[in-house]
Amino acid sequence: MSGTSSQLQVDGKTVDMAIKTGSIGPSVIDIGKLYAQTGMFTYDPGFTSTASCESKITYIDGDEGVLLYRGYPIEQLAEHGDFLETCYLLLEGELPTAAQKADFDYRVTRHTMVHEQMARFFQGFRRDAHPMAVMVGSIGAMSAFYHDSTDISDPHQRMVASMRMIAKMPTLAAMAFKYTVGQPFVYPLNSLDYTSNFLRMCFAVPAEEYKVNPVLARALDRIFILHADHEQNASTSTVRLAGSSGANPFACIAAGTACLWGPAHGGANEAALKMLEEIGSVDNIPKYIAKAKDKNDPFRLMGFGHRVYKNYDPRAKIMQKTTHEVLNELGIKDDPLLDVAIELERIALSDSYFIEKKLYPNIDFYSGITLKAMGFPTSMFTALFALARTVGWIAQWKEMIEDPSQRIGRPRQLYTGAASRDYTPIGRR
Repeated sequence: MSGTSSQLQVDGKTVDMAIKTGSIGPSVIDIGKLYAQTGMFTYDPGFTSTASCESKITYIDGDEGVLLYRGYPIEQLAEHGDFLETCYLLLEGELPTAAQKADFDYRVTRHTMVHEQMARFFQGFRRDAHPMAVMVGSIGAMSAFYHDSTDISDPHQRMVASMRMIAKMPTLAAMAFKYTVGQPFVYPLNSLDYTSNFLRMCFAVPAEEYKVNPVLARALDRIFILHADHEQNASTSTVRLAGSSGANPFACIAAGTACLWGPAHGGANEAALKMLEEIGSVDNIPKYIAKAKDKNDPFRLMGFGHRVYKNYDPRAKIMQKTTHEVLNELGIKDDPLLDVAIELERIALSDSYFIEKKLYPNIDFYSGITLKAMGFPTSMFTALFALARTVGWIAQWKEMIEDPSQRIGRPRQLYTGAASRDYTPIGRR
């Protein structure tokens, strides 16, 4: 393999395939004409060696532990910016000027209310419904309330739909939370910033005044930044696949939300917290480490390792610091879950078993503890993930729609079922 093309030998026939190189990261072999030239497909379960698209939004180097949004390191964005600035960056490709930031914040803030009829829509769910079930349904239902922003061929309607989803997702998430705990919905307040407004909608009650804790608001805002996008993960790929059919943007985001609900994806932080609760105390750690190393034991350490990162997840470093800030602010000095988490982290970074297998702590390891300390039940963790990831989904969907080379997604298969056979009448079976 050299130059700008590669050659493949198939049944004595030589096939030339172009090599495409990105700005950074691995090059790719263009196999788009492979079937036409050879009559064969490639086989890649999970698409781990397949680039499904060309994108300028997010870059991950799993070996080095690097995450870039539009070229900017995640550490810098989380430390110096806010979530809406990150939203602007992901959507527009550049950091906003002061005037652009003010205008963007204003437009998002003025879209935070949802149609009043949606409050009655929520009443159709059982009171004990999982917030993610409510989110999937209510996001999909938005296309029934906002007909004026479902024409994907109209750039203005695409922009309006994008703004609406970024603005209304916190409102829907807060409504899902309030509904499941039996409290009245709290309307958004335009005088508050994006994350403070969300905290107020979740935790304020009509009976008393609610003051947003700025430390908690900043911590949650940072969590949103860390979760805003993550390249072509399962839910983002779902959004792109749904969007490739021409589905309206609300339906695409609902599809991404449903995919995110899976415990191997967005539900991982909830699973990590449940694992820490199961371990219980530092004294029990050796027993569980032994269970994790035992191939015959079904127990698995949640919050360690990553499908892409084979180094320390850069988001985990930021999340660890944020966790300590929140616990200190709330006066939580001796949290047994945090004690277990810190000891597990120490072991994972020093034990040869974890080092060889590259099972480093990931962001889910710390985010569950932080969200729990803020007062969110574990059932809300994935809903918060969906709230943050919405902007990434929208940016990826928008890029896909505007890419002239994109076609409807249609993966192929290696068929291993029965060969052609004749129908047998039921009396002769």
